[in-house]
Amino acid sequence: MTPGSLPLAYEVLSGNTSDNSSLRDFLAKIERQYSKARRVWLMDRGIPTEEVLAEMRQANPPVQYLVGTPKGRLNPLEKDLLGKPWQEATPGGQVKVLPQDGVLYVFAESADGAAKERGMRKRQLKWLWVRLKELHRMSVGLTRDELLMKLGQVKERMPTARRLVDLEPDNESAMFIEALDRKKLRQARRREGRYLLRSNFTEGDPVTPWNYYLLLVKVEVAFKTLKSDMALRPIYHQEQWRIEAHIFIAYCLYITIDQRLNGLVPGLTPRSLFEKFAAIQMIDVHIPTKRPRIAADPLHPT
Repeated sequence: MTPGSLPLAYEVLSGNTSDNSSLRDFLAKIERQYSKARRVWLMDRGIPTEEVLAEMRQANPPVQYLVGTPKGRLNPLEKDLLGKPWQEATPGGQVKVLPQDGVLYVFAESADGAAKERGMRKRQLKWLWVRLKELHRMSVGLTRDELLMKLGQVKERMPTARRLVDLEPDNESAMFIEALDRKKLRQARRREGRYLLRSNFTEGDPVTPWNYYLLLVKVEVAFKTLKSDMALRPIYHQEQWRIEAHIFIAYCLYITIDQRLNGLVPGLTPRSLFEKFAAIQMIDVHIPTKRPRIAADPLHPT
């Protein structure tokens, strides 16, 4: 896509395709189709493997990338990042950058992201405590294996909250002890709304990588809106090219609306616009025409 989010090329993969197995072929396909150019590849942390990233760095010229990074990688970097100054990137967003061994680490903080993640954590913890109380009441009629299965279901449903709670099942009965891990909770609070990115380009404004990454966030929001508010799915087309055209046109429509809103009503999102349209039940449309009126026939008045 262009820096303005308008799409230039796209690929639709089958649902059973592993994300990290498709990147190498897609890189080659784009270069064959559009030739080599100075592109920046924006990727979620699950897309590239370390092997592919190494290939991108060693290419001639290097293929530039910006990839999300698990927060677990923050541990060895926190001490070095602590002394770095914050730089304002966007309203409510700031970044720190740390060049290290040919890789630029971008540590970003978003006020909106922090509020969102904090709310999710609180809701999950609240649900988790209620569910654990229910399991305590049910433990009399459960076997230990049944309890472990139910605890596994809890972990699958609320993984964020489950990581903050220590559970110790009894070795012989369907009993368990739970305790909030306050050290992990403090760490989670510090990292809410904070994101770690990696890149192999270090020149230019250090705020640029974060603004690039926001384009990826914009694409994700767009496709979420396409599937929910614009009811893009399910798609009943029988031909692959029709499915691709459906997705491509819908995304283009979303981005076009977004850009028009930025010029006319800054701050209004396409999703908000669709919500306002949904409340409209009737509308009069007046279409002017340039066709001249036909003079009435005096013998056959109308």
